[in-house]
Amino acid sequence: MHAFKKLYLPLLIAALVVGCGNKKDEAATDEKSPTQVAAKVNDTELTVHQVNFALQRVPNLNKEQSKAASLQVVRNLVDQEVIAQKALSDKLDRDPMVVQALDAARRQILAEAYMNRKLGTPAEPSDTEVSDYFDKHPELFAKRKIYRLQEIGITAPKEKHEAIRAQLVASKTLNEFAAWLKAENLPIKAGQGVKPAEQLPIELLPKLAQMPDGQAIVVNSPEGLLVIVLADSQLQPMPLEQAKPAISLLLQGQARQKAAKAELDALKAAAKIEYLGEFVDAGKEPVAAPAEPKPAAPAVDAPAAPAADAAPSADAAAISKGVSGLK
Repeated sequence: MHAFKKLYLPLLIAALVVGCGNKKDEAATDEKSPTQVAAKVNDTELTVHQVNFALQRVPNLNKEQSKAASLQVVRNLVDQEVIAQKALSDKLDRDPMVVQALDAARRQILAEAYMNRKLGTPAEPSDTEVSDYFDKHPELFAKRKIYRLQEIGITAPKEKHEAIRAQLVASKTLNEFAAWLKAENLPIKAGQGVKPAEQLPIELLPKLAQMPDGQAIVVNSPEGLLVIVLADSQLQPMPLEQAKPAISLLLQGQARQKAAKAELDALKAAAKIEYLGEFVDAGKEPVAAPAEPKPAAPAVDAPAAPAADAAPSADAAAISKGVSGLK
């Protein structure tokens, strides 16, 4: 039932976006038959089409659940319409913040609709393309590992980064490193988890794949630095046949991203675009993003490319004690 409740806010936004035009649209068309109307709120009719549209957004809905789901969707639509009508009577559609939110929602929906119609579904990659990707990424497939990682997030200004990196290299154990961090009054957070290769950042994975158990590296993070300790790892390869569906989806996603960028570049080239005032620098070319997208959600918060330096190897017991001491 939680999935149905999550529809509440998106459908409310949709109702606010299109609600003002409902009555005019209905006046311009023939009166709806009773079978097309799911509910009425004052003079506004909520249609079966609206219910079906909402049901399409509920993932993994089977036939046994569809009846209960449709009833819940109708209840949600009624609740939303009641609130939306009150909002309109209170003239909230004229509130500047609401106007901006509606405009942003409309712009996003139109942009997504255009790209979906223009790009369609990318063609499935060939067996050769899938095999080539498989061969070029052994750390994800043929030499895939399950990693047990321990992380130490350090909040620190940039001028402290070099000293922290140097201390990590110089420290024989994490206990020694932890003591230094505390002496420097640097705020820290520690955590640990087990992640398969495909759930790690693609930029970080090649480095981890080559590291011996017990070694630590330091990478940039939004708050400062993140120390990642490879407590241990287990080889768990994935054969080509098992990996093929995931690779196919990934390559299709890459193809769609490439096509979307090409279409956006063409549209921008044909448009007259000016950046003014304090936003004039937005017209400059941004720093290029990595050409290859991540195959899965990162296990850590968007680290940059890993630094070249690494701490000396330490035994697993010392690592565990060191991380425990940081909590």
